[in-house]
Amino acid sequence: MDKLGALKMFVVTAQLGSFSRAAEQLGKTPSALTKAVNHLEAELGARLFERSTRRILLTESGRLYLETARQVLQRLEEAGEEIEQLQHGLRGNLKITAPLAYGQAFLDQVCGGFLEQYPQINLQVDLCDEFVNLLESGYDLALREGHDDLPGLIARVVGSNRLALCASPEYLARKGLPVTPDTLDDHEWLLYRHPLLSREFWWAERDGQRLSLAQPQSPRLRSDNYDLLLANALAGRGLLHTPLWSAAAYIADGRLVRVMADYDIDPDSFGSYILAVYPSHRRATAKVLAFIDYIAGFLASRGLS
Repeated sequence: MDKLGALKMFVVTAQLGSFSRAAEQLGKTPSALTKAVNHLEAELGARLFERSTRRILLTESGRLYLETARQVLQRLEEAGEEIEQLQHGLRGNLKITAPLAYGQAFLDQVCGGFLEQYPQINLQVDLCDEFVNLLESGYDLALREGHDDLPGLIARVVGSNRLALCASPEYLARKGLPVTPDTLDDHEWLLYRHPLLSREFWWAERDGQRLSLAQPQSPRLRSDNYDLLLANALAGRGLLHTPLWSAAAYIADGRLVRVMADYDIDPDSFGSYILAVYPSHRRATAKVLAFIDYIAGFLASRGLS
């Protein structure tokens, strides 16, 4: 029997929990799938499913075998893609996940330029702020802020995650008060709420001196959506801690002003880098590496490396 075909039939059956549904999806007969699984069980000397008249369930041996079978099929698919790309150039689908705020800040331009450079690659880009488990989700690549010592993942630094304290010229003129460590409590704040960020203080450093500055306890606006806060900062409603990758264009055109610019602001648990991350058990394909190189070059060209 075709071993790879049997593995695929086993994997789909395990995913759907039914021989009949798996047969329908694969265009096979239920008896063909049963025969394939029986062949694998005979070869292994162990049962992969516990069968009843109502349902089938993976055994402990089945769960172990399923993970290996998935990896075998995935790696063969990737190898096939690599060989095809060696012969015909970069092509195929690339599935990426990234934080919401990356979209308008730079990822829309990155994706547009990448598609122009590689016309035979199709992108799927899903933006969300929830943590995505790359080992289970099927994404080829994730863009993240953070640290590069992630278990089970390979991370490459593609940009920096430096923070700035910013406000609009209209706000600063209206308030008429300098922004210094001593006046922070007298200012209006737009505060980003996130479980990784301290609610007590933020750190800033100047000339080797590290300061612990109290977080505003009564901000004018608090939100877990960064884009909402940025829009209000641009509208003149207060001070905002903002990544330079987001604020650089607005600082350049004068819509935002960087205050306390001689202080280095600690990005806290978000880490100092923008990372491109992919699972270590999967060899990075040429199209993944091409996207990583493209975004690293894009951010470097804007002084954000």
